[in-house]
Amino acid sequence: MSREQKTVAIIGGGVAGMSAACSLADGGFKVRLVERRGYLGGRASSYLHSGVNEVLDNCQHALFGCCTNLLGFYQRIGVKEKIHWTGAMTMIEPGGKRSELGPVALPAPLHGFPKLMTASAFTLADKLALARAFSAMMRPIPQDPTESLAAWLARHGQTPGAVQRFWRLVIASALNAELEEIAVPYAAKVIRELFMNSAFAGSMGMSTVPLSQLYAGVPEYLAARGGSLELLAHVDGCSWDASTAQWTLVTRNGEFTADYVIAALPFEGMHKLMNAMSPAVDANRLLEQIEKHTHWPICSVHLWFDRPVTDLEHAVLLDREVHWMYNQSKLQGRPGNYIELVVSATRAFAALERNEAIQLALKELAEFFPLVREASVEKVALIKEVHATFGVSPGIDAARPAAADSPWPNFFLAGDWTATGWPSTMESAARSGHLAAEAVSQAAGKPQRWLEPDLKPQGLMRFLS
Repeated sequence: MSREQKTVAIIGGGVAGMSAACSLADGGFKVRLVERRGYLGGRASSYLHSGVNEVLDNCQHALFGCCTNLLGFYQRIGVKEKIHWTGAMTMIEPGGKRSELGPVALPAPLHGFPKLMTASAFTLADKLALARAFSAMMRPIPQDPTESLAAWLARHGQTPGAVQRFWRLVIASALNAELEEIAVPYAAKVIRELFMNSAFAGSMGMSTVPLSQLYAGVPEYLAARGGSLELLAHVDGCSWDASTAQWTLVTRNGEFTADYVIAALPFEGMHKLMNAMSPAVDANRLLEQIEKHTHWPICSVHLWFDRPVTDLEHAVLLDREVHWMYNQSKLQGRPGNYIELVVSATRAFAALERNEAIQLALKELAEFFPLVREASVEKVALIKEVHATFGVSPGIDAARPAAADSPWPNFFLAGDWTATGWPSTMESAARSGHLAAEAVSQAAGKPQRWLEPDLKPQGLMRFLS
């Protein structure tokens, strides 16, 4: 290797680490991606669940047309065609009554209005309240107010039906937090991106294969560009040598050096790593930012029935603890009759004992799909992702450091919790990886760009944004 080729160590093989690694490998850097687990994906991964002998995603992860950096990463590694897209969202009330939201052939932001106005899930008062709120969110909103979304909704006259069936279910679920714990700008971003800017921006994509299969080509991608991947490589130490201007990383598999380091870790992982690093003058500031972050859980119940219980690919379930249904036999072509249920934005369900949680999920599912009562459960798995997302409470932006806001030389930060402008999503993780890669290239004196631009608003939103 020529000494002119700079080396980069990337700690963490989640979406942030993989997007940074693939970008830098493309840019001529010699990349070494290290991951403590035996598989890639971090909190967006799949693994063989021994209890049911099935490969399961740790939770259903959806993306949207507005996720330009995640889609750019998928394009780079050649798996973009493995995403199934839909513009429709079926909302089901207990008892089975259905409403469908989705776009029609009208210019943005009017494309979703007709189906919202005809949805039986909302009363006329609900619809008028939602229209008022949508209109208000088209106007400039302070970037980091102290007001919570719950207070903002009360101030804008939202009805109980609009709060429970739209804001608490769709928006709080998308941000995975209670309304009282959500900063208004993040809710406004979701509304604009998913419901206003364009029909494609709000279309939902779901992987047609288990999540870790999406990343199966990453090792070969890196190797073809002179990089490498090391799994089961826990980083026990990380020290800077000013005389050589290099980092030494100590893993349980041995030591190696690098010119630059990207820590692509969740905030609690970064906190642990700091305990094994060289002292730095301003490290306390980063610690203070990390300590302001909290986690929200997401739970999923995986059920295999002896017969089909619904013809839908996916649905939003109203007025119950379970929020989302995904028919994985249809979405991923999985054998059997495999249904995944997702519960987000609640700590109460995550606290339930296993059998209690499963029985509650089955009871509620039968309220929406009566065929469940006639079917037998062949096997079941419950997954609690306790550290699924970080909270987006008012004021959190001050605790989100930029890629270059580390107290160490040639050391950069990535992860969905860093300053990306997005909530806790795979898109935020991919953006953080691209931003960290750009920061490394800037520090190396060879600036390059990998951050994908946002989708431009379409239709009337070109003039209203």
